[in-house]
Amino acid sequence: MQDVDDEVRQIKKEIVESRGLIIKTNNLVNALGADIKSIAKRQAGYERRLNWNSGVAIAVIGVLSFVGLKLYFDAQTGGLRSQTAEAEAAAEQLRQDLSDEVRRSSDRGTAASRASRYYELIRERKRAEVVRQYPAMAKEALSPAEAAMFRDYEQQFRQDLSLEAYQKGLLLASGKKQEEAIARFEEAVELHPTGTHIPAVKYALAMSLRKEKRSAEALVYAQQVAEQTADGALQPDGWWLVALCARDLGDLDTAKDALKTLINKWPRSALARDARPLFRDVTREIWSGKQASTTPPESPVQ
Repeated sequence: MQDVDDEVRQIKKEIVESRGLIIKTNNLVNALGADIKSIAKRQAGYERRLNWNSGVAIAVIGVLSFVGLKLYFDAQTGGLRSQTAEAEAAAEQLRQDLSDEVRRSSDRGTAASRASRYYELIRERKRAEVVRQYPAMAKEALSPAEAAMFRDYEQQFRQDLSLEAYQKGLLLASGKKQEEAIARFEEAVELHPTGTHIPAVKYALAMSLRKEKRSAEALVYAQQVAEQTADGALQPDGWWLVALCARDLGDLDTAKDALKTLINKWPRSALARDARPLFRDVTREIWSGKQASTTPPESPVQ
């Protein structure tokens, strides 16, 4: 009986252990199922993300490809436009060059015709007309040789006309027609102000102006003659005339300085001999003027 009870307890124990094992197995199976479900969910999520990423990647690649193609075609189109613009600019430049060449040819033809007529004036020695037309002719499309030749002739004719006006002025001055002589002398200076004869012209002009009682104007030209260096022989005459004009105007100090310069620089000249007594007279006049200015006025008689 004891053996039977032990066997029953043993069987019960095994049954309990079997049930525990069954429960553990069931729990493990349930846990395994849950793990499998979790893995399946993660796999599904991964596949969905993979699908989305693949779609996005395909879309990005498509967009980049489209943008690349767009940039390529834009670059090609820009290059073609640039080449077209350069070709149009080159064509426009060629048209402009052609137009300029046609205009230059026309101007050259016109200039040649005018140069021919101008040269006829030179050959005919129409000096006044040559001088008058020269400024317009100098603007024409002349060759360097023509321009140099016309310039030389114009300068020569200017000098000739200036000398001619000077000679006419001298004749008028000798005939005591001072106003007309002054006009001719001024014309001579205006025609060729840098000529070597201009100091003599200015001296004659100053002389005529002084004779017309225009000593202030005469003094200006006399000073220019005295101070110039182109014609040294006229300098003593210039200083002498400065002294006379200044004395006419009552500028005794200037007159004294001019006479002093004349006497010191050209002591042996004929003008120096005339300048010495005049220098004494001017000095005396200056002294008299100073004395008069320092002498108090007399009291009126009561």
